[in-house]
Amino acid sequence: MNLLIKQFENSICKQNIPDFSVGDTIRVATKIIEGDKERIQVFQGTVIARKGGGLRETIAMHRIAYGEGMEKTFLLHSPKVVSIEVVKKGKVRRARLYYLRGKTGKAAKVKEKIIKSVKKKIDAVEEN
Repeated sequence: MNLLIKQFENSICKQNIPDFSVGDTIRVATKIIEGDKERIQVFQGTVIARKGGGLRETIAMHRIAYGEGMEKTFLLHSPKVVSIEVVKKGKVRRARLYYLRGKTGKAAKVKEKIIKSVKKKIDAVEEN
């Protein structure tokens, strides 16, 4: 029975989810239905938690808009999630970034992780 459930979950899970972790800034496009109209709404923020696994995997995102902190939780494999795009990688040493909730301004920022291949390209451009 357990094998049947796993096979069913794997058939429903999305395959096009990019590789991201806690601390990364990502852009999630979701499908919003208002009456008979349907539109795409984009939410960009920092991933503060990633929980669960398989079909039940969720991410909690945080962003500051107009001076107020906002949090949203998304089911990764939900049909309402249209796309996920990684904007920048973050350098963190925690699995959960709940301490960002009370912070504003520069204190709420996460350091950016510079990948070696990108760093080499930047150095090559600077030399020329």
